[in-house]
Amino acid sequence: MPDDIETLKTQIMTEVYEKRMLLTSIRDRQEGWTLVSGLWSPFYIQLRMLSSFPETLQKVGRAMAILLEDEAPDVNKVVGIAFAGVPIATAISLESKLPACHTRKLVGVRNEEDLQRAIKEYGQHSMIEGIIEDSDVLCIVDDLVTRMESKLVARAQVLAEIERRNLRNVSCDDIAVVVDRQQGAAERARELNLRLHSLIRLVDEGVPNLRSVMSSEEYDLVSDYLANPQEYPPPE
Repeated sequence: MPDDIETLKTQIMTEVYEKRMLLTSIRDRQEGWTLVSGLWSPFYIQLRMLSSFPETLQKVGRAMAILLEDEAPDVNKVVGIAFAGVPIATAISLESKLPACHTRKLVGVRNEEDLQRAIKEYGQHSMIEGIIEDSDVLCIVDDLVTRMESKLVARAQVLAEIERRNLRNVSCDDIAVVVDRQQGAAERARELNLRLHSLIRLVDEGVPNLRSVMSSEEYDLVSDYLANPQEYPPPE
């Protein structure tokens, strides 16, 4: 397996498309998709399937380990967001030897208000699986990011669990994702003094790496949508 992160990123993005973890309205679903963020999109990335392709997942783990070593060397544990982030965090752990934890899925939680309600109902049950200790530097791990909302909810869940366990000097200001759709997350992270580590920036690197494998119609649609999403309202 190559240690060159740029080679790994190109291979990962190509395999994501070829293994249909990136779907398009032209090739796969004419009506497109409405994302969790509420945005409509003519393409959909479904990295929850990564664990079905172990060779691709291993490349993701290797590339993400290199990314964190370079951009976040103080991180000593990763926390995978259930469900998609769990196998990714595990892959990073196997490559980097950083211990991994993961969040528990809280049904019906889509924002921080929902989270506060769930915390009250959850009682003394742990919301994080795994060992967290005083002075740990945690990095939240997930598959992709659009506008940051779900990552902020996951971070709030981790912080609530840190408080529940009475831990001291634990930081959780790093967030790592495989794909950043470049639709506002990086700007939101900076506003909140959080550090977003994105393996593949979709507009700048991800889609350009697919020019040779996508049809020209698909490539033009996805590229134009990412440049001008406001011009693509949901179809009737």
